Amino acid sequence: MSYPCKQLSAADLPLMHGLLQMFGAAFDEPRTYQGAVPSDAYLTSLLGKPHFIALAAVDGARVVGGLAAYVLEKFEQERSEIYIYDLAVAESHRRRGIATSLIRLLQRIGQERGAFVIFVQADPPDQPAIRLYESLGVRESVLHFDIPVGQAAAQISTNDRQ
Repeated sequence: MSYPCKQLSAADLPLMHGLLQMFGAAFDEPRTYQGAVPSDAYLTSLLGKPHFIALAAVDGARVVGGLAAYVLEKFEQERSEIYIYDLAVAESHRRRGIATSLIRLLQRIGQERGAFVIFVQADPPDQPAIRLYESLGVRESVLHFDIPVGQAAAQISTNDRQ
């Protein structure tokens, strides 16, 4: 069975809410995705921006898979890259090609927009994601660092001086 995948627009607010709920359940992080849901005005604005891409796979009216990506304009050359920020499929719908369909749709969108490449990161324990990404692209080994801002950065700076 195939599941229709579509790019969400500002008119797809109910699907965006479904996408947030699905991400929360799929990642087992309901507080992250449901604890402080942005306002409808914020989500509508975000969906209307060219640098944000939200894709949803649906089963009837229910979002069963989704992808959130950002278009990054490069400075060293006149080109852009697309970063997959989140990609998930509801547990009840995994192993049915939904994630691959979402990435294939993103590839078409990237081609239409003239993007140079799509990139994504995966955590080493998430072997299904790693196998999926290896089947579609070239693996690079990189390190990821979270650098705090605001008060957290000030605290780190204070600790460094002690």
